[in-house]
Amino acid sequence: MTESTIVQRIRALKAEAEAEPPFDITKIGHVVLNCSDLERSVRFYTRVLGFRISDVYDESMAPGGMCFLRFNADHHGVALVGALPEDGGNIDLHHMAFAVSTLDEVFRAREHLESRGVPLKFHGRRRAGVQIAVEFPDPDGHMLEIYWGLDQVGSDGITRPPAEWKGAKSLEEAIANPVRGQKPVVRDERLVRKS
Repeated sequence: MTESTIVQRIRALKAEAEAEPPFDITKIGHVVLNCSDLERSVRFYTRVLGFRISDVYDESMAPGGMCFLRFNADHHGVALVGALPEDGGNIDLHHMAFAVSTLDEVFRAREHLESRGVPLKFHGRRRAGVQIAVEFPDPDGHMLEIYWGLDQVGSDGITRPPAEWKGAKSLEEAIANPVRGQKPVVRDERLVRKS
């Protein structure tokens, strides 16, 4: 049996000695899925799979609504986004997120992606979960996120109250205006852009 040309080219990629990126992804942190019926999907993930609800966005915060679900101490491992009627049944991946161990790695990821012409769709801090992140598309348009600092939820199930969610529209704003309990320290100050 002969391998196809595409398989041969992919195997050759494995052997290429390309420079390592300046960050190490430590895990798939969370997956966000679009769904056709938010309530039905939340019921499935909680009642069938045993996930617990951390937080919920109403339609004023996320069109179609959004529910953050956890199965360990991470604020969310799966989030579900409700579909709008005009979505026309396009139900698929909203985004997938990868955790890194340090905030410096998020800053280096931003630099690395930009140097390779990858368009950043967002960099800063989101609300629920308060992780500091960069968001960008892969070649097929799937949205990806590299993040640090996702809230952890104890066995008491208490999450950060919405009044403490502080969105930030840049990495620099996120470190200049931290949330309670998060220590956004960048060790390599050269990574921080000056206004």
